[in-house]
Amino acid sequence: MTPGENISRRRFVQNISLFGFGSGVIHYSSAFEAITAFLGKTKSFKEVDKKWYKQSENNIVQCLICPLNCTLEDGQTCFCRTRKNHKGKLMTHAYENPCVISVDSIEKLPLNHFMPGENNISIAVGGCNVRCIYCQNWQQSQSKPEELKTFSLSTSEAVAGSKKKECGIIAYTYTEPVAFFEYMIDVATIAKEKNVKNVCATALSINTEPLKELCKVIDAFSISIKGFTEQFYDKVVGCRLDPILKGIETIKKENKWLELVNLIVPTYNDNLKDIKNMCKWIKEHVGSETPLHFGRFVPEYKLRDLPRTPVQTLEKCREIALETGLKHVYIFNVSPHEGNSTYCPKCSSKIIERLGFKVLDNKIKNGKCGKCNTKIAGRWT
Repeated sequence: MTPGENISRRRFVQNISLFGFGSGVIHYSSAFEAITAFLGKTKSFKEVDKKWYKQSENNIVQCLICPLNCTLEDGQTCFCRTRKNHKGKLMTHAYENPCVISVDSIEKLPLNHFMPGENNISIAVGGCNVRCIYCQNWQQSQSKPEELKTFSLSTSEAVAGSKKKECGIIAYTYTEPVAFFEYMIDVATIAKEKNVKNVCATALSINTEPLKELCKVIDAFSISIKGFTEQFYDKVVGCRLDPILKGIETIKKENKWLELVNLIVPTYNDNLKDIKNMCKWIKEHVGSETPLHFGRFVPEYKLRDLPRTPVQTLEKCREIALETGLKHVYIFNVSPHEGNSTYCPKCSSKIIERLGFKVLDNKIKNGKCGKCNTKIAGRWT
């Protein structure tokens, strides 16, 4: 296979078997290595829906999908690296050309209160509309889609692949789904029609109207709150905090399942006062039953000289969150740890036991604690 060659439907099915969909969960690194071993670049373009951009004189366009609202002259590309002005039309280059397809557990997003223990098909396309200097998947998120080795995967094939592998969930994750918003929307729309659930792991730098459109087809969101000060977002992330907080409130109002993630980066966002303020905001604005996940930082991208987050720091953050009144607080990227599991907020019994992202035992019955019958917030079936 030569670089730039797209993959036929038959080749797609063969490739799924080749890199292990039939054998269960694939770790990201091995999946990506397998993909890059035989896949070439694609050129998948599609015009962005006209309601998501403005056209003006001299072939100038303005993208309306995220708060950056990029204004582009002919030939220029948005900050996200995926949308480009082609002679006065805004075209996405992130369509039907994922760089990652993998089978994962739903807990990996992380989502601990949405169909626990189920597997999902994860899809990612190159590009991102934020610039986290500690990005964990920077090789893909900080590249244009056409710079990566990719699948040629249509929207219908993506859904058919999930059905074939008996995965009832499609996850848009690894890179930033807002950057491939158009592809995600179209896949999710077909999936919804086929009774396949859709979940999205995102930094949520997106405008309100596109987010409401997304909420029509997404069943659950895992939202990364990078930090809790505008200074942190400006210095480390490259966007603003306020639109993210408004987006979280929008998702709650749209009655979508919501879990929040905070990756703790030593010396950058580990101020315990800020952690407490974040927990108070969560309780007040989206409720005490909203799960919160504290993650251990692994040195990557431009922060490779930092140490991993001390486990004691994560435990202190979890303690603060519980003391603030949040009922479901987790620790990930540390295993084994008691913070991997789910506990009943009333009787404190362990109702979902996990080892890392793996569910070992689930004692929730009909959405309730199997011991004291207390209702547990989540989407369990």
